[in-house]
Amino acid sequence: MVFFHRMAYNTKLKGKVTKRLAAVLACCLFAVTTALAFEPFRFAVVTDIHIAAGSPQPTEDLRQSVAQINSDPGIDFVLVTGDIADAGDGASLRIAKRELDKLTKPWYILEGNHDQNWSESGCMDFVKIFGYERFHFEHKGIVFIGFPTGPMMRMALGHVAPEDIAYAKEILEKNGKAGNPVFMVTHMPMQPADVDNWYEVTDAIRPYPIVTFVNGHYHRNLNFNYDGMPGIANITNLRQKGNTAGQYNEFDVRTDSVVVYTHPVGKPRYRWTSIPFTTKHDDDQAHWFPRPSYAVNDTFPQVKENWAVSQHAGIYSSPVTWKGKVYAADNVGSVVCYDALGHEQWRYQTGARIIGTPAIGKGVLVAGSADGFVYGIDAKSGKRLWQVETAAPCVSAVTIESSTAFIGGGDHFFRAIDVKSGKVKWQGPDIKGYVETKPLVTKGKVIFGDWATTLYCLDAKTGARLWTWHPKKTDMHYSPAGVWPVEAHGRVFICDPDRASTAIDLKTGKQIWRTYQSKVRESIGLSKDGKRIYMKTMNDSIVCYDTTGDKPHELWATNCGFGYEHARVMLVEKDGVVFSTNKDGLMMALDGKTGRLLWKHKFGNTLINTVVPLSASKLVFTNEAGKVGEIEVRR
Repeated sequence: MVFFHRMAYNTKLKGKVTKRLAAVLACCLFAVTTALAFEPFRFAVVTDIHIAAGSPQPTEDLRQSVAQINSDPGIDFVLVTGDIADAGDGASLRIAKRELDKLTKPWYILEGNHDQNWSESGCMDFVKIFGYERFHFEHKGIVFIGFPTGPMMRMALGHVAPEDIAYAKEILEKNGKAGNPVFMVTHMPMQPADVDNWYEVTDAIRPYPIVTFVNGHYHRNLNFNYDGMPGIANITNLRQKGNTAGQYNEFDVRTDSVVVYTHPVGKPRYRWTSIPFTTKHDDDQAHWFPRPSYAVNDTFPQVKENWAVSQHAGIYSSPVTWKGKVYAADNVGSVVCYDALGHEQWRYQTGARIIGTPAIGKGVLVAGSADGFVYGIDAKSGKRLWQVETAAPCVSAVTIESSTAFIGGGDHFFRAIDVKSGKVKWQGPDIKGYVETKPLVTKGKVIFGDWATTLYCLDAKTGARLWTWHPKKTDMHYSPAGVWPVEAHGRVFICDPDRASTAIDLKTGKQIWRTYQSKVRESIGLSKDGKRIYMKTMNDSIVCYDTTGDKPHELWATNCGFGYEHARVMLVEKDGVVFSTNKDGLMMALDGKTGRLLWKHKFGNTLINTVVPLSASKLVFTNEAGKVGEIEVRR
C-alpha cells in the first residue's frame, strides 16, 4: 500500500547460549523481514537551489537538473531539501515552483534556513506556493518524514519547533516501533553546531525504525552521525566553480544498503558514499553528542525559576506585560494571556503565525499576524475589538505611544492605528523593503529599518518622510532591519549586520559616528537615564558606550562567556540592571554603570527572546521552544 500526506500550515503530530542464539535468530529474522518489506528503488535529492529573482544562473542550474531527472526512468521521486530562495522571497519561490512543476515525477519540498530567515511573508509565501510546510509519505515500504528546521525570521541556530517534533512523533507512532523503515528529511543537520535542540529530535525518534537522515545546508557531500543514527548531507544544486551546470544526488535504496551517487548534469554519476540498510543503530550514549550543560545554574543558585509553561508551539517574539498579566504570541497564531503564576486566562487564535512582538496600550493588545491582519484584542477578556486588513502578511513588532499603535508590514506600508477604534490614522507608502523591527517613537518621530537597507524617520502625526539613512553596503543582508532603535540626546543609535554601531542625528538623519570596534550585531539597549547604550558583541562580551559624545567612547566591556553569538535580542535596563540573553538559552544580568556580572542562568538550549524585566530581580521571558516563564533572584 502506498499513501501520501502533506501537512498544511495549521494542520493538527546478557544470558545463556540458548538466549543468545535466540537473539541472533531474532536479529536475522528482523533483517530478512526488513529486506522483504520493500523493493529496491531510486530517488533524487535536489537541495540548496538558492533561486534569486534577479540572477538567472541558479534558475538555469535547476532547469537543467529537472530535465536530466525527467530523462531517467529509474528515478521514482525527488526530495527538495531547502534553501529554495536565497532571500526567502515569494518571487524567487514562484520561479522555483515553475521549474519544479516541470518534473514528471512526484516531488516533495521543505524550507531551509534561507527560506525561513528573510521571508517578508513570515514564510506564508512558501505555504501558499507549495501548499505545506511538512510532509510524510510511504514509497515501496519505506516511510519518509520531512519537517522544517528553522530558524524562523532571525539569525540563530536552527531549531525544530515543538509542533514539528509532535508531528514527526505522531507519524512515527502510527508506523510503529517495528514498522516500516523510515527516512527523516530535513534541511539542517541534527548536530549541535546547526540545530540547538538536535537531542530532542534524536531522543524522540530513537525508538522507531530510522534508516537515515537526508539533509542539505552544507552545499557539499558529508557523512554525519546524529547520536548513533546516520545523516547524509547532500551537495548543492548550484554549479561548482569552473562548471557550466549543477548537480544533484541519487539514492539507490537496496535491501542491504543505501548507496549515494552525485550526478552532475551532462556527465556520468559517481558514487561517493554508502551506509548499511539497517534500523538498528549505536545506542551507546558515550558516542552521542554531549547534552547541554546547566552547570552555570549551580554557580548562581540565587536565580530561581518561579514558573514556566509550554505553549506547545514555537515563540519568536517577546512577552508583553500588563496589570500583572503576561501575554505571549506564537508560531501557530495564538495570543495567550497568563496570570502572575503562569495559569492560562484566555487564548485568542489568529489565522497564521505571529512573529513580531505585540504591544498593549489603553487596555488593548495590538498584534500583527501573517494572516494579513493587525488585531486589536481586549487585554482583559481576550475578545477581539477590531482588525485592520493589510495587503500582505504582517511580521512587524508593534510600538504604542499614547493612543496610537505604530506597525510596519510585509506590504511595504507603515501604519499608525488608533488603539481604541482600530481606525488607520495614516499609512505611509513607498517603504522599499518589508518591516520586521519594533519602531522607535520619540519626540514626534517614528524610526524603523526595513529589509532594503534603509532606516526611515517619519513624522509620527502625519507619516511624512523626514529623512532616511543607508549603510554603505547595499546587499539586503546588511539592512538595519532587525535592530530596535533607541534614542538619547537627540541621537538615534542602531547596530546592524555589518558588525557596526552607529549614531545618527535625530533631526537631520546625518551620521554622527559609526564604529566597528566592538563587532556588535543588531542587539542594543538604552539606560533609563539615556547616558549609556548597551550592546552585545558576537563573541562573549557585553559592551557599554557613552551616548553624549561626537565620537564613539566605550565605558566598559564585560566578558560574559557566552561564546559565539549571532542572534539578535535587545538589551533592557531596569532599576540599574541590564539584562541580555543568547541563542543557547542563557540569561544574564549586569550592573548598568560598571558592567559587573551579577548572575547568569540557563533555561533550555534555544534562543531566549528579548526579556521583560519586572524589577531589578525579576523578569519574564519566552523562548523559541514555546516556553513562557518567570525568573527571580532571591536573597
